[in-house]
Amino acid sequence: MAEQDGSSGRREFLRGAALLAALGPLVERLSAAESPLPPVTLPASAGPPTVLITGSNRGIGLEFARRYAERGWRVLATCRSPAAAPELQALAKKFPLLSVETLDVLDHVGVDALAQQFAALPIDVLLNNAGIGGGGDNQLFTRLNYDVFYEVMAVNAVGPIKVCEAFLKNVQASRQKKMITVSSSQGSIGSVDSPRLYWYRASKSAVNMVMVNLAFQLKSRGITIGLVTPGATDTDFMKGLPKRMLRPVADAVNDMLREIDRFDIARTGQFVDTTGDILPW
Repeated sequence: MAEQDGSSGRREFLRGAALLAALGPLVERLSAAESPLPPVTLPASAGPPTVLITGSNRGIGLEFARRYAERGWRVLATCRSPAAAPELQALAKKFPLLSVETLDVLDHVGVDALAQQFAALPIDVLLNNAGIGGGGDNQLFTRLNYDVFYEVMAVNAVGPIKVCEAFLKNVQASRQKKMITVSSSQGSIGSVDSPRLYWYRASKSAVNMVMVNLAFQLKSRGITIGLVTPGATDTDFMKGLPKRMLRPVADAVNDMLREIDRFDIARTGQFVDTTGDILPW
């Protein structure tokens, strides 16, 4: 009886695979034929470019906020708890074009509400920076914490695509039309040479795939999707590692800003390292 059940399961799998193969070309045609978004008119006085940054309260996100503000951009610097972000609040006092906004990428209703609040604002660069590591102790094989897995995936992979979806019209209306995600070389399957960080690595591989899909989805609309990496950087995430192994935050952001500036529609969907080289998937 068990053998018959197994044979039945294999037959179902093969039938499903054949159906997917048959539907593939149809799905591609439907995707290609998708109607474009209605045109969005820029304000008469477009003013400076705008960047929206998630996870701006510390580390890399805070440095991104500072650097874009110094460039004279309008900065929507978001984080979960603005009241607990004194350095970000200090930046807002120094730079009138920087505003601190509440955004938790796990709160999809809140993401949509913020998008509605700024519905009329073109966003040149949407920068998905918010992320979590999950803690090394939660990612040890035979002692894996599966609840943490779901949280890491929700923040690192689901959160960025939700933010892109919510602010799509804002980016569509802008001049630069870029959606950038801070990924990690740990998400490069081709670079793996030892076992570690099961959940974190999986989440970064997942967000890479999500963004490559999005690059194909939005290329016809002139929207550029990019994936950048900071390298091993001296942030709270890397706490405990010897300083000699870590890069200063300013250096990491310098490299990523350079690559963000270089991204255009011809490079959409690329996953690049700190030197601009394409990382293996």
